[in-house]
Amino acid sequence: MSDLDQLTQSLARNLKHWRKERGLTLDALAARAGVSRGMIIQIEQARTNPSVGTTVKLADALGVSITTLLDYEQGPQVRLVPPDQAVRMWSTSTGSHTTLLVGTEARGPLELWSWTLMPGEGSASDPHLEGTVELLHVTAGVLTLVVDGGEHTLPAGTSAAFEASKAHEYRNDGAEPVEMTMAVSIPPVR
Repeated sequence: MSDLDQLTQSLARNLKHWRKERGLTLDALAARAGVSRGMIIQIEQARTNPSVGTTVKLADALGVSITTLLDYEQGPQVRLVPPDQAVRMWSTSTGSHTTLLVGTEARGPLELWSWTLMPGEGSASDPHLEGTVELLHVTAGVLTLVVDGGEHTLPAGTSAAFEASKAHEYRNDGAEPVEMTMAVSIPPVR
C-alpha cells in the first residue's frame, strides 16, 4: 500500500470515528464544517483525497487536531515521529516553511520547556496526573526516552507524544549533549 493509500485509509477511518464520537450526522458535520455531505461520504469511504483546507475545516468542526485525523495508528502509548514523517504544511520559494512535528488531543494547561541533558545524565519522573500528555522534539544529540519500562531512541529531528501518567525518564546515553523542546498538557482540575 502506498503512503497516499495509507493516508486516505487513515483519514477515512479517523473521520468516521470522530464524527460518531461527537454524535454528528453527515448533515450536521457538513453544516458545521462548510464541506458538502457528498465530500464527507467520499472521504469516509476512502474514495477521495481532500485538500489540506478541507481536512483542516473537518478537524476544526470536530474539535480535533489535523494530526488526529491524519494519524495512521490510534492508541499507542508512545508515538514517535521520525523526521521524514513530519508534515510540511506550507512553504515559499524563499525558504519560509512550517512543519507539524507532532500533535495530540488535549484539554487544559500547557507548559513549554527547553531541555539540555549532558552526556551520561538523565531525569526520571514519577507518573503525572491521569490525562497528562507530553510532546517533545529532539534538536541535537540522541535522547533515550523510557516510558513505563519501554525504551525508545530519539535521534535529532525526531518527535514523540506519550501519556505521562506512567513513570518516565529522559536519558542521554551518548557522547554529545541532548537538546530538546517539550510541551506538557495537563488536564483541567475537575
